[in-house]
Amino acid sequence: MESCYRYSVAVFSWLCVFSILVVFFISAQFNSFVSFSASKLESPEPKLELQRIVSTPDQIRAVSFSESTDHQHINRPRNTTVIFQRKRKKPSREQVLEQGLARARASIRSAATARNVTVTFENDDDVPVGDVYRNPSAFYDSYVEMERRFKVYVYTEGELPIVHDGPCKEIYTIEGRFIHEMEHGAKRFRTNDPGHAHVYFMPFSVTWMVKYIYKPLSYNVSPLKQFVSDYVKVVSTKYPFWNRTHGADHFMLACHDWGPHASQGNSHLYTNSIRVLCNANTSEGFNPQKDVSLPEIHLNGGFLSPKLLHPPLPNVSRPHLSFFAGGLHGPIRPFLLQHWKGRDDEMQVFEYLPKDKDYYSYMLQSKFCLCPSGYEVASPRIVEAIYSECVPVILSEHYVLPFSDVLRWEAFSVQVETTAIPRLKEILLGIPEEKYRKLQEGVRAVRRHFMLNQPSKRFDMFHMILHSIWLRRINARLG
Repeated sequence: MESCYRYSVAVFSWLCVFSILVVFFISAQFNSFVSFSASKLESPEPKLELQRIVSTPDQIRAVSFSESTDHQHINRPRNTTVIFQRKRKKPSREQVLEQGLARARASIRSAATARNVTVTFENDDDVPVGDVYRNPSAFYDSYVEMERRFKVYVYTEGELPIVHDGPCKEIYTIEGRFIHEMEHGAKRFRTNDPGHAHVYFMPFSVTWMVKYIYKPLSYNVSPLKQFVSDYVKVVSTKYPFWNRTHGADHFMLACHDWGPHASQGNSHLYTNSIRVLCNANTSEGFNPQKDVSLPEIHLNGGFLSPKLLHPPLPNVSRPHLSFFAGGLHGPIRPFLLQHWKGRDDEMQVFEYLPKDKDYYSYMLQSKFCLCPSGYEVASPRIVEAIYSECVPVILSEHYVLPFSDVLRWEAFSVQVETTAIPRLKEILLGIPEEKYRKLQEGVRAVRRHFMLNQPSKRFDMFHMILHSIWLRRINARLG
């Protein structure tokens, strides 16, 4: 009995030991299994590395996932570079326009460096050449870029006669002619979609403001300023374009002496907008960096005198050294008349030309035509002198000459300080004949740029004015 008991105890002890071993073994295997499984389920924490391997804006920089161990992959080969393709965003209209202008600027800069004119169109007889241009190549390239790209939106707001109309004859001819050409003739440049425009034209006439809303002899320009203020308010409320740039891509045009005063009706128009003005006086706020000097033209009855259509050939003698006839307007003319009126047969200077004398005949028979400023800096005599191929003598102060971004006025005119008026004959006689011939040749070369044509022609006055506006829109300098 005792032996059986001992046997049972021994068996029981072995069973306990065996059970403990089995439990220990199973527990170890389970932990190993759990540890392995967990390592399979947990995703490794990636390390992001931005690589500058893509330069186009349509792709995002590549991202590579570097793993910490060789066996921890997520169904992807090691060191794989993934490139995420961003969906191309369609550029806005404004961006498209600015990109085009940037290409134009790049082309003009390239042409300015080359200095050699590259003809864009076959049989192009309009290519500018000669010393009268600051940079013929840059000018030609800029002009062609303007023809290719430039779009103007003309605001339709406003009522006749002050808006969409202007004088087309007599002293302020250019004001009405430009408005009419822009409204009815410039199909290449005008767009009816304001979203496609580079600039916006406000087609009011300051001359007609003076005629219809100014009280004569009051010298009160407030009605003009108020009209301009109201017009800007209308277009800036109806359209988003003015507010987008504070008027920097808008322009007005005025040949009346009070054009600068009218532009003060809106502060942004005065300081930001492109003001195309005959009264281009830097001492009165004209800014040649953004404003445009407008040539003043006096067309009697709206037509150029037949005498000026075909000026005499260069070898035809001109018996008079110089010529001037005009009233006592402003501070310079009285000084001129005081020293030279009726004092010298070679210096044909009149206050008012006798009725038996012809104004244009005198111009055509004179080597130099005196062009003193009147009340304002501009004078129609400059353009009349160019028409008659008489070398202009500029007697003015603070005047920015028209198209001086492109033209070298010293190559076809003589500029004399007003203080030197008493020595005027001495100065003119001191110009060698060879130089005079060169100046006259320059006048003949630039004549086409001051011609008003109906319909307008390439490189004529209308297109030169438009080109001056184009230069300010693209912020280009051709000098």
